Amino acid sequence: MATQSLPRENAISELSQFLGERLTTSDAVRDQHANGECGVYEPQPPDAVVFPRSTEEVAEIVRVCALHGVPMVPYGVGTSVEGNVTAPHGGICIDLGEMNNILRVGEADLDVTVEAGVTRKQLNQHLKDTGLFFPIDPGADATLGGMAATRASGTNAVRYGTLRENVLGLTVVLPDGKIIKTGGRARKSAAGYDLTRLMVGSEGTLGVITEVTLRLYGIPEAISAAMCSFPTLEGAVNTVMLTIQSGIPVARMELLDDVQMAACMSYSKLDYAPDNTILFEFHGTERSVEEQARQVGEIAAEFGGSDFRWTGTTEERNALWQSRHDVLYACFALKPGCMVWATDVCVPISRLAECLLETKREIDENGLLAPIVGHAGDGNFHVGFLLEPGNEEELAKAKSVNDHMIARALEMGGTCTGEHGIGIGKIGYMEAEHGDAVEVMRMIKRSMDPQNLMNPGKVLVL
Repeated sequence: MATQSLPRENAISELSQFLGERLTTSDAVRDQHANGECGVYEPQPPDAVVFPRSTEEVAEIVRVCALHGVPMVPYGVGTSVEGNVTAPHGGICIDLGEMNNILRVGEADLDVTVEAGVTRKQLNQHLKDTGLFFPIDPGADATLGGMAATRASGTNAVRYGTLRENVLGLTVVLPDGKIIKTGGRARKSAAGYDLTRLMVGSEGTLGVITEVTLRLYGIPEAISAAMCSFPTLEGAVNTVMLTIQSGIPVARMELLDDVQMAACMSYSKLDYAPDNTILFEFHGTERSVEEQARQVGEIAAEFGGSDFRWTGTTEERNALWQSRHDVLYACFALKPGCMVWATDVCVPISRLAECLLETKREIDENGLLAPIVGHAGDGNFHVGFLLEPGNEEELAKAKSVNDHMIARALEMGGTCTGEHGIGIGKIGYMEAEHGDAVEVMRMIKRSMDPQNLMNPGKVLVL
């Protein structure tokens, strides 16, 4: 046994005695935890995977790892796409999937506390008889701890915000094994540093989130959805921009370019035109929903929108939105045998059309197949490069387009990632986006995690 492996072997042995069968070094399980859902990043497995069932167990795992200097990688269900859960330094993967209890529902206060392994669909299923729901919907049935760690967003963000606006408090295990609680159930506080916001989006680099307290919302009296086709992307984006500027409280406004729309309709077997398309959803009273829809319909018509089609039943609405959530699988079907590299940027709404059109032009000029889908209501869009495995020339072209897209977004006052997080995939853009503020982030990281054991190699170059 090599001398350098002794601390890891000792940590694994100690944790095995503590957890029993809830620690595994199986190659199959380690490989399952080696990467997220898609991307061009090499899978890098941990040395072992553990499955805690309480905050106290997580604290003991962290304490043992800290004692032996062993890296740790928190893990939800692995739906991240920027290499956020790879283990480039090996170590222990802390899978929080068995911490899936809903601890408290505060119906009167519109809040809930859950363990980190609860998924968004599980929570909404639990809430279905209360008249409440949790609206943040990134598409994948991600864990709420993972969504908080990556500051997730999704299709409803234009009305309900992102995880940042909807987390009231957290329970976090720090890199030395100490358990802290941040925030609380009050809707506002001016007491001290906002540690909740520090942890939300930290991607497991500052601690392990084990419990989350979230805002809930009343289920709207009426919900209606519609879709509208546009001859140009510019017309579709201008519709989005004027809708937002007009103050219409639309709940969802998703943009699919013609390539993505064709892929989704083929995969989901739905009969809609394969054109540049916006999917709308309106929440409110019967009268307000009707008024919102009328106003948006008039705006869409100004920019060439046509074939404005309504989904009148819950089943039709669910089928439409499921086709939107299945964009990744539709991409795989569009080019069988491909790998999908999903990336995103976010820009001010006023620059969205320009950024989108320039990106699409570069995609076409490079002969790439890369559908575009966007949470257009908040200026965030995703590009899914469909790449032939092993084709280095194609990968180089995609990386060039991605670099230019990010540079363009930053120049426009945007960000290199609206909701995917940094992981390892976008770590190289942090200096360009944040400048000297990155050194402040490094100071925080070094202060809280001096051994650099918490998800090392992600978010920051130390």
